[in-house]
Amino acid sequence: MNLPWHSSAHKKINKMIDQNHLPHALLITGVQKIGKFEFAQTLIQKLLCKDSSCGSCAVCLSLTKDEPNANLEHSILIRRSHYPNLIYCRAELNDSGSMSKDIRVDQIRAFCESLGKTADSLQIGIIFYADQMNVNAANGLLKTLEEPRKNTLIILLAHNARSLPQTVLSRCQTIHINPTYEQESADWLSKNIDKDSRDDFDALQLLESSHGIPYKALEDLKGHYFFHYQNWQNSLLEIAISPTKIYDTAMFDGNEIGVLKCLQQLVNEGIKIKILNHEGANLELNKVVERTSSNYLFNLQDDINSAISMSQTTVNMKLLLDNVLIVWSHISHLKKYPAITNIQEN
Repeated sequence: MNLPWHSSAHKKINKMIDQNHLPHALLITGVQKIGKFEFAQTLIQKLLCKDSSCGSCAVCLSLTKDEPNANLEHSILIRRSHYPNLIYCRAELNDSGSMSKDIRVDQIRAFCESLGKTADSLQIGIIFYADQMNVNAANGLLKTLEEPRKNTLIILLAHNARSLPQTVLSRCQTIHINPTYEQESADWLSKNIDKDSRDDFDALQLLESSHGIPYKALEDLKGHYFFHYQNWQNSLLEIAISPTKIYDTAMFDGNEIGVLKCLQQLVNEGIKIKILNHEGANLELNKVVERTSSNYLFNLQDDINSAISMSQTTVNMKLLLDNVLIVWSHISHLKKYPAITNIQEN
């Protein structure tokens, strides 16, 4: 599956293949739902299919049967693909029936042992998601990374590469998949929106609201997140234009994190408009940005980021959001940027 926002990553990996410089260990990184597994499957088809991902041979058909989110039995440490030389390692179900947060050392040992067996043709092992390996599991993988068996490729998928030990990172070649705001990605998104709903949404706006992650945009549409997001955005813009609207925010109750992320997106877009010195598609945001200091937008961006990071603490998020909104409601006519008490104290 060649997704349009994967083009840069595909160019990089194709260059490695063409120059015969494909590493023995490949780390594919990117935020959740950016399509790392789909990228890996496309790469595997390219490497294993004699007709370059024909989609109909035994290898291609076997890959389409490999469902990364399939439930695994408790006793399974690794999952062998329908293609005999392809195995997966991932977090497994725990005794309560929910997915474990960690990949354990015994799983990695079983994974490495399987890859250690002689193979006449290319064998590929995939770990997803490698940033879920606990310390012992990561250490257990090192020997295989340091002494790779011939004709073997290990692919690690990770949401956050910084969670991996440097010893693992240094032994892998990294391919990063970036969020996308390009028209090609918007066209892909538009084609994948339910036909009955296509006229109701602007694909580029959907990408903006999902932070450039097309699969997340589709997921948000299946629920009602985007409708809530649109209401939050409209209300936030009303507050910035008419500060008295700050007293009409009942819809924010219980949704403080979502509202902060919505405001974060608005401020980020405002900074972009200010830096590039051109108007955006959102007329109300243009009005706010035109009268606002760039420094104040950057200050507010920092405070919103800090507020979101504090959501994992015991801080009163409703009070914190209220304090952020007070600044936002006066952002276009501030004479001095104020300190947001809850953030400064923490």
